[in-house]
Amino acid sequence: MKLVISVLGVATLATALAGAGAFAAGQNPPAGNVANGKQLFEKQNCYYCHGTAGQGGRDGARIAATPFTLAQFTRYVRRPAGAMPAFTAKLLTDEQLADVYAYLKALPAAQPPAQIPILDRLR
Repeated sequence: MKLVISVLGVATLATALAGAGAFAAGQNPPAGNVANGKQLFEKQNCYYCHGTAGQGGRDGARIAATPFTLAQFTRYVRRPAGAMPAFTAKLLTDEQLADVYAYLKALPAAQPPAQIPILDRLR
């Protein structure tokens, strides 16, 4: 059952991200403020599912150093798939989402398992 839900969630995410972005063509997205983005990430309780450093958790995907564009990120946050609640412009403005995005882009990407020494014991 979990596998079916996971596959459905990934397919829905891919479809959502393939759609149009939140910013019009030729329009530059806001630059984003990393410090404010971190505060918003904490204030909006994003860390509860996505982890304090965007590393993911039981209920949320890893979003640190996200490969998504700002437009893709904004679209998904506004109309998410699965259990994630929607964050409308009344909850987070586009500028605030740009700040959260800047914070996530500033986080280090996950290391490959081969580069994590403690995992050598498990191999």
